[in-house]
Amino acid sequence: MVQILNRGSTRTSPRAQRKTEARRAEILRAAARVFRRKGVAAAGMREIAEEADLSPGILYYYFSGKDEILQYCQDRTLEHMLAAAEAARATPASTPERLRAVLRAHVQAMLGELEGATAHLEVEALPEGMREAMIAKRDRYEHEVRALVAEGMKRGELAKADAALVTRAMLGAVNWSARWFRPDGKLRSAEVAQSLADYLVRGLTK
Repeated sequence: MVQILNRGSTRTSPRAQRKTEARRAEILRAAARVFRRKGVAAAGMREIAEEADLSPGILYYYFSGKDEILQYCQDRTLEHMLAAAEAARATPASTPERLRAVLRAHVQAMLGELEGATAHLEVEALPEGMREAMIAKRDRYEHEVRALVAEGMKRGELAKADAALVTRAMLGAVNWSARWFRPDGKLRSAEVAQSLADYLVRGLTK
């Protein structure tokens, strides 16, 4: 996971680190709201600071710039997704049940827990050095999900198909929810996660 150091000190206590991490998460949620309203490209650090009710100077204490906020969002989101995929691979449930759990966690990581949906998809907006690490982690996550899909097909729990194609189609569908979901809309993020997971897995079951 990306480590973003507390710029006020080279040595911090565990309590201080927890407080700093909590504040970064608050800033991420504020940034996500700005990204939704203005788009990632048009959003600026001043708007993010205002949304987070911080001075620009305090914001720069936690993040060096918008690129670092984007990287932080993407890294945290991918960590949640990877943890869900790895847990599903180790769970002795049926493949459809495990796949639904992964897809639910994917949607919740973007829409519910972190509210960083749009930022998560903006990997191309990162500078090359930051982008490479995120692409590598994203590819690792896709590999985990594809392995689960392939296992289900091999066990006869999922209909036979091209596992890579099926995986990318499913991930594309859940990622697209970031473009149309609205926090003040009719459905909550948990309901969207459940409905999408059920719909996508149902299409694969025999």
